[in-house]
Amino acid sequence: MAALGWLTPHRRSATARSVLAGEAAAEAARKSSLAAEQPAGTLPAAQEGEPEFPVVGDDRAAAFFDLDNTVMQGAAIFHFGRGLYKRKFFERRELTRFAWQQAWFRLAGVEDPEHMQDARDSALSIVKGHRVSELMSIGEEIYDEYMADRIWPGTRALAQAHLDAGQKVWLVTAAPVETATIIARRLGLTGALGTVAESVDGVYTGRLVGEPLHGPAKAEAVRALAAAEGLDLARCAAYSDSHNDIPMLSLVGHPYAINPDTKLRKHARALDWRLRDYRTGRKAAKVGIPAAAGVGALAGGTAAAVALHRRRR
Repeated sequence: MAALGWLTPHRRSATARSVLAGEAAAEAARKSSLAAEQPAGTLPAAQEGEPEFPVVGDDRAAAFFDLDNTVMQGAAIFHFGRGLYKRKFFERRELTRFAWQQAWFRLAGVEDPEHMQDARDSALSIVKGHRVSELMSIGEEIYDEYMADRIWPGTRALAQAHLDAGQKVWLVTAAPVETATIIARRLGLTGALGTVAESVDGVYTGRLVGEPLHGPAKAEAVRALAAAEGLDLARCAAYSDSHNDIPMLSLVGHPYAINPDTKLRKHARALDWRLRDYRTGRKAAKVGIPAAAGVGALAGGTAAAVALHRRRR
């Protein structure tokens, strides 16, 4: 999407608000992390020429996964908005805005700061005055309705490999930490770092703590959590689809570009980072739209071409 240059690591360093957002996300993630042990399993085979990874038993290593378009197709905040509309939290005109933002996100395959900020502002105004416990309960239902079927199996397998190796796995996302925590728990992950909305006595105030967990703020959150957990970042892994997450990916010793946008793919190839793409169809992979949509467009185009040919005859 447009106007992304200001989020690149060369042009935007961590601000005090980024640090605050990162530290708040790390604190919230630690409080909500799951202590249950994960069942042992079989690690996926390493690709030819790659050393075995993750390393079994390395408890100073962990994995950090971006959520939108990395673990899940589309943006969690937009799916959440659809669920709230269904429950009459807001009017149709606001749903139209959510739908437009989601369509734009899927077509471009990357995050537009202006669209994402607008979506977060809308969400904050919608939840203001509601209890945190109420939104958590609704979030469980929304996950089943709109998110469960949008998890990328390939990325899920990567996360499971880290769990099977005895390592903690965290989501790191600009989505609300409550939504991210629900998704992490449903996937059996350790926990989530997400945008922290301010609440007083369990009621949302309509304000954020710091800023959205985006770009440099994600890196600050990972740094703060690693320090609190005693992790060695050089032994950790991070996974993302977006060049906005280059600050986070650059922190760890094992960065992965998953379903990467054009800028991240170029950056990853230049630095010899590992790449994985779980999207289907060459054109769909380029723009981040479902392969079925690409097939439908192709079929429509073919039919139009045939009709035009017949008229000319």
